[in-house]
Amino acid sequence: MAYKITDECIACGACAPECPVECISEGDIYVIDADACIDCGSCESVCPTGAAQPE
Repeated sequence: MAYKITDECIACGACAPECPVECISEGDIYVIDADACIDCGSCESVCPTGAAQPE
């Protein structure tokens, strides 16, 4: 199961450097490539708004 980033994202950038497989890309809100995500939860643990959630 991959993680996704919800509309709660404020595009702060905290999650991207934490991803060990670099599957998070920047945009209006950040986006996780579900095919590359290894379900580690690193993004969820640093997200200040709780936008990174398991799918």
